[in-house]
Amino acid sequence: MQDVSSLVAQAREGRPRAVARLISLVEGASPQLREVMEALAPLTGGAYVVGLTGSPGVGKSTSTSALVTAYRKQGKRVGVLAVDPSSPFSGGALLGDRVRMSEHASDPGVYIRSMATRGHLGGLAWAAPQAIRVLDAAGCDVVLVETVGVGQSEVEIASQADTSVVLLAPGMGDGIQAAKAGILEIGDVYVVNKADRDGADATARELNHMLGLGEARAAGDWRPPIVKTVAARGEGVDEVVEALEKHRAWMEERDVLAERRRARAAREVETIAVTTLRERIGDLHGDRRLGALAERIVCGELDPYAAADELVAGLTEG
Repeated sequence: MQDVSSLVAQAREGRPRAVARLISLVEGASPQLREVMEALAPLTGGAYVVGLTGSPGVGKSTSTSALVTAYRKQGKRVGVLAVDPSSPFSGGALLGDRVRMSEHASDPGVYIRSMATRGHLGGLAWAAPQAIRVLDAAGCDVVLVETVGVGQSEVEIASQADTSVVLLAPGMGDGIQAAKAGILEIGDVYVVNKADRDGADATARELNHMLGLGEARAAGDWRPPIVKTVAARGEGVDEVVEALEKHRAWMEERDVLAERRRARAAREVETIAVTTLRERIGDLHGDRRLGALAERIVCGELDPYAAADELVAGLTEG
């Protein structure tokens, strides 16, 4: 058993091993998870969570690394959750993103963690919300969450980040994908990376046109900016940071940031509650209560919905 209070104190001091152990407790759904979350609760709320998403090959890892560099120049502590595909053999992350961000590995002001999706859809790991909370409590000013790059199902980041950045690149069919994937609904800032390639201006124009065709915006509403970058050379990255800060200021001015965080917390509570109920139902296989309800359905005495209501009532009372 880990000494949770000691780990939390060490994490607050910026010790990477303590942060790593806390996230491992989260990922492994440790019996101490509730104790960890209770200890972290009063220490959270200070980090600005930025999500980066986009199709494979647009340069998410390179862009994330460039943003880390930009924020470190401002003296900010940065946490990175790089969500990788799961290994088909071990179930762990393939660590590709961490390799590409190795230049920051020796920086004590940067914490990088690769997390495996472990079959979870939506481009994020199921433990991502709790891992974000660990980095927040550990004193990170900014937490960058890079999704796995799975394409059209990768919209979950919008529910986990304060600001969502959607990356595109010329010559990859992203303009067509944008319409199908629904990313026009989740992006707060759009980045056309690899802007030194042919077609970058056309991609930006097409995206701007599609944003104009989106839902009508009232005066004062946020209109997502489009920033062109060459992340591999650091070009345009300062403009991305500026766009992020403008969005944050806009949200704080209109209480949108607080509302997003309340909605995020509500979804997390709902997920935990549903998971708990699902586990209890899973424990009922072979249970006499479930068998009795099934028998009444077969005999026509009860319909499945009424049976489910009885089952849920019994579970919540128990």
